[in-house]
Amino acid sequence: MREKIVFLDAATIDYGDIDFSAFAKLGHFIAYPITKENEVIERCKDASIVITNKVQFTKDVIAACPDIKLIAVSATGYNNIDVEEAKKRGILVTNVPGYSTPTVAQLTMCFILALATNLLKYNEAAHDGTWSKSPFFTIGNWPFFDLEGKTVGIMGLGAIGSEVARLCTAFNMNVVTLSRDGSTSGPYKRLPLYELAAKSDFVSIHMPLTDYSKYLINKEFFSHMKKTAFLINMARGAIVNSTDLLHALQEGKIAGAAIDVMEKEPPLPDDPLLKAPNLIITPHIAWASFESRTRLLNEIAKNIEEFLKGNKRNIVNI
Repeated sequence: MREKIVFLDAATIDYGDIDFSAFAKLGHFIAYPITKENEVIERCKDASIVITNKVQFTKDVIAACPDIKLIAVSATGYNNIDVEEAKKRGILVTNVPGYSTPTVAQLTMCFILALATNLLKYNEAAHDGTWSKSPFFTIGNWPFFDLEGKTVGIMGLGAIGSEVARLCTAFNMNVVTLSRDGSTSGPYKRLPLYELAAKSDFVSIHMPLTDYSKYLINKEFFSHMKKTAFLINMARGAIVNSTDLLHALQEGKIAGAAIDVMEKEPPLPDDPLLKAPNLIITPHIAWASFESRTRLLNEIAKNIEEFLKGNKRNIVNI
């Protein structure tokens, strides 16, 4: 008998351009675009393998789905799964590390370049008539600068942070990284938190959300940053205290910021950050290129295929 495989929120990775046939080859496959909280248990009925990106699998949900043998998370992070409860019930949980590294690093560099050149303001000036009114061939309303010789402080030197560091060195930037334990060893100079804040022209966040990192970037951190410096958050929204970021931007404590993540996603229409000055926001897209989503799908399929063979691949709750 073929295993029943259910994808509860396939629309999170399929924008009409993804081929799910790999899953159909592995079992009886059903894809739901989106699954509401009150639909999870019913849709998981008789399913031995469940794929989810953001659907919550709490202790109670897991207990109500006794047929599940594998929860395949279609992401790197898996904080939506009670992994310990799954382990107690003999359910394996897999994730997909590394699939989005080049994609996230690419958008990070887009942010750095856009902030350094005041790109959005100059684009607007070309379209709103400001340039057309200039008495000569150009305008210089907003200063911008070269990346060469500037310092980027990278917080989180995993796969993505390391790739960002590599790309920054190609622009002849100085790279420093966060040292939590006082250690100075590593491929780049390591600095304590507030020294990194003080010396960086760009602070780029690429660390997981943990008890340590939650609201790590706050009023105190901003007070150590240069007024000419920029913050970039490509990790998790709750690493940055949103209220403190808003005030830092409004009061000119930093020059600007660019974020791909927010604490509440999607944000409420009246979220103050949506109208903050000198802030670039993208709607959590850094991971989502076609190539990245294709890599993600292929890796999920490999995780399931190995599970069906009795092997363990990318298990996070052994």
